Amino acid sequence: MSAPSTTATARVATAVVATAFGGPDVLAVVTTDVPAPGPGEVTVDVRAIGTNPVDHKLFSGLMGADASTLPRPVGMELAGVVSAVGERAGEVAVGDEVIVSGISGAYASAVTVPVSAVVPKPASASFEEAAGVMLVGGTAVHLLTATSVAAGDTVLVHGVAGSVGLVAAQLALHRGASVVGTAAPHRHEALRAFGIVPVAYGEGLADRVRAAAAGGVDVALDTVGTDEAVDVSLELVADRDRIATIAAFGRAPEAGIRLLGGGPGADPGTDVRDGARPGLAAALGAGELTVVVARTFPLTEAAAALSFVAEGHAGGKVVLLP
Repeated sequence: MSAPSTTATARVATAVVATAFGGPDVLAVVTTDVPAPGPGEVTVDVRAIGTNPVDHKLFSGLMGADASTLPRPVGMELAGVVSAVGERAGEVAVGDEVIVSGISGAYASAVTVPVSAVVPKPASASFEEAAGVMLVGGTAVHLLTATSVAAGDTVLVHGVAGSVGLVAAQLALHRGASVVGTAAPHRHEALRAFGIVPVAYGEGLADRVRAAAAGGVDVALDTVGTDEAVDVSLELVADRDRIATIAAFGRAPEAGIRLLGGGPGADPGTDVRDGARPGLAAALGAGELTVVVARTFPLTEAAAALSFVAEGHAGGKVVLLP
């Protein structure tokens, strides 16, 4: 990044907020003030915003419904260009292209954020790709770290065509592991291009995985949370410490497998996920990691975008464009 620059002008931006607790229909497009950056802060003009299922969960009411938090900012990750920097903002300068993650209120045309939430965007990556890498990437790194995936392992990824599953598979392959992944048949050709061995989910899955992984399965990563995913993982992986799920909250405790994420009883892995950001940006820039952008929506159509995400069949990241 270039030498620091400083400016301190307040801004007005378009943002999307939740006006109540409920479905995506409670979202509203508003005009909001963007404060000038203070010490250790930068203002970013947003170019693309990553959407995630957790965005809706946070205003759905399922994780609390404190009316005093309304209207509630939405969104946790974006990519854009720095337009102002405060004092003590390190080497970040006006004009730098950056990735921002771990914030509240990413659904906006401009934001002021702590510089600690910012990493440089690789020049080779599009803003759309960069906006969608950090949350799924941090989750994927957490899955691999918790199960100690290493060279020579055979890893079964349930839901490998999804955003988290595909990033986890790519990172596992980069570590020298082999990957077998469950996906609908129409996804298989694209998955083979990544070096993944795809198998169809459904009745007989365990036998299909055995055929695809003749040497056995060392690790199972569940991103879908179905009984099938848990049952097949338990059947094929001897060491339950090497089975991890981000979705099977009801089954994980009784099955004695690792539960990761933000739900009750789960290991949030905050340090692992936050620490993964520079490496994810580097992998994206080096072409070692591909983020599949399935569809884009205008920022003003955030409700439609989250409804599409909720269907669970996007086949990649859904990105908002201001």
